[in-house]
Amino acid sequence: MKAFGKILGLVILGLLLIIVALGFALTHFFDPNDYKDEIRQLARDKAHLELTLKGDIGWSLFPWLGLELHDASVATLTAPTKPFADLQMLGLSVRVLPLLRREVQMSDVRVEGLNLTLNRDENGHGNWEDIGRPAPITPEAAAENAAVDPVKPQPATPEKSSQPLKLDIDSLTINNARIDYSDAKSGRQFTAESIQLSTGAVHEATNIPIKLTSFFSTNQPVMRAKTELVGQLRFDRALKRYQFEDMRLSGEASGDPLDGKTVTYAAQGQLLVDMAANVADWNGLKFSANQLRALGELHLRDLDKTPQLSGGLSIAQFSLRDFLEGIGQTLPDMADGSLNKVELVGRLTGNPNSLAVEDLNMKVDDSTFSGRIAVDDFAKQALRVQLKADTFDADRYRPAKSEVAKSAGAARKSEVTGTENQAFATAGGSTPLPNSPTQLAWSNERLFPLERLRKLDAQADLSFGQLTVDKLPIQNAALKTQGIGGQITLESLRGTINNGDFEVKGTLDVRPDVPLVSVQTRVNKIPVERLVRGQDPSPVRGLLTSHSEMTSKGNSEKALIDGLNGTASFMLNNGVLVNANLEQQLCQGIAKLNRKTLSGEPHGKDTPFQQLNGNLVVRNGVANNPDLKVQIPGLTVNGNGDIDLRVLGMDYRIGIIVEGDKSDMPDPACQVNERFANIEFPVRCRGPLELGAKACRVDNEGLGQVAAKLAGDKIEEKLGDKINPQLKDALKGLFKR
Repeated sequence: MKAFGKILGLVILGLLLIIVALGFALTHFFDPNDYKDEIRQLARDKAHLELTLKGDIGWSLFPWLGLELHDASVATLTAPTKPFADLQMLGLSVRVLPLLRREVQMSDVRVEGLNLTLNRDENGHGNWEDIGRPAPITPEAAAENAAVDPVKPQPATPEKSSQPLKLDIDSLTINNARIDYSDAKSGRQFTAESIQLSTGAVHEATNIPIKLTSFFSTNQPVMRAKTELVGQLRFDRALKRYQFEDMRLSGEASGDPLDGKTVTYAAQGQLLVDMAANVADWNGLKFSANQLRALGELHLRDLDKTPQLSGGLSIAQFSLRDFLEGIGQTLPDMADGSLNKVELVGRLTGNPNSLAVEDLNMKVDDSTFSGRIAVDDFAKQALRVQLKADTFDADRYRPAKSEVAKSAGAARKSEVTGTENQAFATAGGSTPLPNSPTQLAWSNERLFPLERLRKLDAQADLSFGQLTVDKLPIQNAALKTQGIGGQITLESLRGTINNGDFEVKGTLDVRPDVPLVSVQTRVNKIPVERLVRGQDPSPVRGLLTSHSEMTSKGNSEKALIDGLNGTASFMLNNGVLVNANLEQQLCQGIAKLNRKTLSGEPHGKDTPFQQLNGNLVVRNGVANNPDLKVQIPGLTVNGNGDIDLRVLGMDYRIGIIVEGDKSDMPDPACQVNERFANIEFPVRCRGPLELGAKACRVDNEGLGQVAAKLAGDKIEEKLGDKINPQLKDALKGLFKR
């Protein structure tokens, strides 16, 4: 037995020597380059690929099955002259004996100069979709093949369950690879070039160090980015579980959307994809872009159905203005410090077609918002906003006026100032009547971005503890609006000012070339001085109640005012005409009729009134007020006139019935006797609307008519029945003239 064992050992040793010798002979005397045509045909028949081998093939047999290809390309059989992949060199080697145990033990795998060219044609068909498909068969070839070798039905054979291959690779290196993608229908192109990939040892269920660098570029829009990705990859194919631990992605991007600016970005965290449970997680998420810093986590569920997103996001305080300017987005000029302090925390939910930030808590400068912001449909850009704020000063975020608007405003202010100087001495009523304004009060600048609004799909429900608009503080303000298909509806804008309240409703239709506007307003007991802009003090004080329904069309302030039409009613209670003593002016008129001179100084510079009311009919920017009525102690006022909203001017004729000086120490020149009973004294108000009652004067022409009437009445009283009726009428007509 001992001798038999020795002989058996010698036989095995001899066989091994023979195998080694055969391997040496095969690798040294057999040249695979002589069989390129056979290898190419084998690729056509088995893999349905067109393989082109321009370079040499190097190989080894034992103990490593090695292969080295140079200058090779691969195409589909449907387009054999258009390779979708080519490479300069591919080198790999596999241990032979472990293959018998379905184990792949490889040394370093190297790929040099790999180029992938992927494209879609006008019909949306991608060239990669033909990989592995046999060449199309012509009808003649199909008939010939059927005649020679008819296809026989093959019995179905059950698939054998195979154990997955066990991978064991020392390392993988890809140098200078490139991927080109183009879409003929859209004209879009994408390129990844200078791709460098290196890994450590590749073993299943162990961490695999990975480093990937590349340059990316697109043409729609023109963008270019440099990216580096590092981390530890771990996979378990049996459990269908894949992890990317300590992932760090960083790089820089530039291009047309950034207006020549460069964005430096970075992201990191722990990634997990579990295909058995159909979940994916990104924990420990950190993201930065220039000065923006964010933390959070993302979770995906139902990967086999419609993926559902959940997670959280926290953005540290940063300057939104600086960030937007850093990515090439120019903001209009705003107040100093606007958008310099922004931060938010929220919970994320979504799916492939929507994204929402729930339980949002956001701070913008000095304001705090809470609520929800969502895009319900990415394709339609359907925006939904539900927010509550403590305080918000909208004036801080309004774009600054253009130079054109500033010059127009300056011209009007100069005109009003000149008129006001002319009317400065109105307390005594001795200056001439101010001139009507001529400078336009409104801008010609474009108001509505029509194309953007026509695509708008938005709903907003906003509420504020205090909202400041045009320096007007509004308490408990609420705004509810929606826009879709070019129609924007203001369902409600309401709030309180002091102890009064208001509500505005309206629509904006931007579907036609000239936008259409409709507005309904309701104001209830709001101090009118809070609504008068740019006047300190206000020319009038009191509690305003009004209703209006207006329509217009246009795309600028001027066009909207020029096309304004509608009706309105107004009532002002417990008011004061500031810096306008109408009672003193009327006393001067009475003194003239009495042919006396006032002995005292004016008692005050304001005129209080109990109520001022009337109705307006607006036609093309001019509001006609036919029934102005004012109730002032000791006075009854009736008037009619126009308010020209185009230049913010007024022209009124007012009749005042007075009782005279009713003070404890009346001025004798201002006493009203029975001759003045029911006599309506005329007043004319003309000039800029901002002047209010300071633009009013006693109408001397009308006063002369009153004097003539009084003189005629006095003659008639003295003559009595002695005068002929025809002569009486003639005298009345004379004095009236």
